[in-house]
Amino acid sequence: MKHWYKHNDKCYFVHRSIAIARFTNNEGIINLEGVKLWRNGLSFVDHVLRNETHFLFVETIQDAEIIGETQGMVEETHS
Repeated sequence: MKHWYKHNDKCYFVHRSIAIARFTNNEGIINLEGVKLWRNGLSFVDHVLRNETHFLFVETIQDAEIIGETQGMVEETHS
């Protein structure tokens, strides 16, 4: 199951979360090239967010737009 994350009025699917410490050297410098390599190597990931402890490799959820009539639509349920 995908988790989603909301940031600045945008929603994202979180594909991977990696501790910032994994990208930080002994001097506390973050290897941003390593972060970019991970972003580019993960399918569907188009953005990286950062919280206090982790980089979040995310897919932007595009705004939904209704393009046709919805009358008569039936929601399919699975049991």
